[in-house]
Amino acid sequence: MAAWIAFFFALGSVGCGGEDGPLRLVGTVERTLIEVTAPTSEVLSEVAVARGEHVAAGRLIARLDPTFAEAEIAHAEAALAAARSGAAVAASDLDRARKLRRDNVASQQELDRARLAHDESEARLREADAALDIARKRRADLLLAAPVAGVVDQIPFDLGERVPAGAVLVVILADDDPWVRVWLPETHFAGVDPGTAASVRIDGVVGSLRGSVLDVAREPAFTPHYALTERDRVHLVYETRVRILGAPDGLRPGVPAEVEILSGRAEMADSP
Repeated sequence: MAAWIAFFFALGSVGCGGEDGPLRLVGTVERTLIEVTAPTSEVLSEVAVARGEHVAAGRLIARLDPTFAEAEIAHAEAALAAARSGAAVAASDLDRARKLRRDNVASQQELDRARLAHDESEARLREADAALDIARKRRADLLLAAPVAGVVDQIPFDLGERVPAGAVLVVILADDDPWVRVWLPETHFAGVDPGTAASVRIDGVVGSLRGSVLDVAREPAFTPHYALTERDRVHLVYETRVRILGAPDGLRPGVPAEVEILSGRAEMADSP
């Protein structure tokens, strides 16, 4: 809904600044949202962060109950031990069959059976070893860490709740530069490229902030259902993102902003 409101504001701001002056557009501040999801349906046993807290990449943020995962590991370890014993017996039987065959005591068929039993035991051993790796990986996945550095924005579930598989446990606002999503009129499309300098004004922030155009969509975001004419082309707009350089800490997404597209390109040193 916010994107469509900004879209209609953009249509109304096409003429701002004049054809030869700076292009002024309105939009909303956005940030990269990282959603940390539950790998399986399990009880939330620990929440290690709080809303508004800044976390470093790799920090533990939540833990799911490992009871069933521990039992799965114990079962896999027992199966691996049995497979190792079976492989050892099969290897010993194969060595004995080879010696007996060399002495012409055992037949070739008996040697082939011993070799086949040995190969099967080795396959079972590899299978059991892989099953243990999978069980350990499932247990490790129950420890949920922050994939990026940022601020904890949402924690939808409470401690002790059963979380469905794939549900979002924590939402993190990444430390990357925020941006403003605006809608570029078709009449200015050819003159705005990634890297074009911009100025950004945000409600509640004193003064203007420097910005840089991140990208401009290749296809128009809005196309009238009627046949386009020279007069109707003004209704075409292109989704554009403008990075905010040196944004204040704690700037949240959804805040209204005004962007002024300037001539020239932003300093590359300011780009991440």
